[in-house]
Amino acid sequence: MTKAYWVGHVSVDDATAYEAYRRANAEAFAKFGARFLVRGGAQEVVEGEVRPRCVVIEFPSIEAARDCYDSPEYQRAKALRDPVSLVDLVIVEGWVDLS
Repeated sequence: MTKAYWVGHVSVDDATAYEAYRRANAEAFAKFGARFLVRGGAQEVVEGEVRPRCVVIEFPSIEAARDCYDSPEYQRAKALRDPVSLVDLVIVEGWVDLS
């Protein structure tokens, strides 16, 4: 089974309120086997423009990544995030070398 990833670029307007989202999203991420690979570390933009914060979350499958996003648990957390941040988020399937 091919892994999948959420890749997000985030601008946070209210860091204190955003912390409530971070606490709330843990339930959904645990339920769907998510693992953070990147969570807002220092970044160097070498081409184009991106938001100040980058997040990469690994899931065991594309289905798990989609199901997590659509889950009631994540949607409750997202409702806390939406008023205090701007997010560009993609779900991308991992690559498997079959050679």
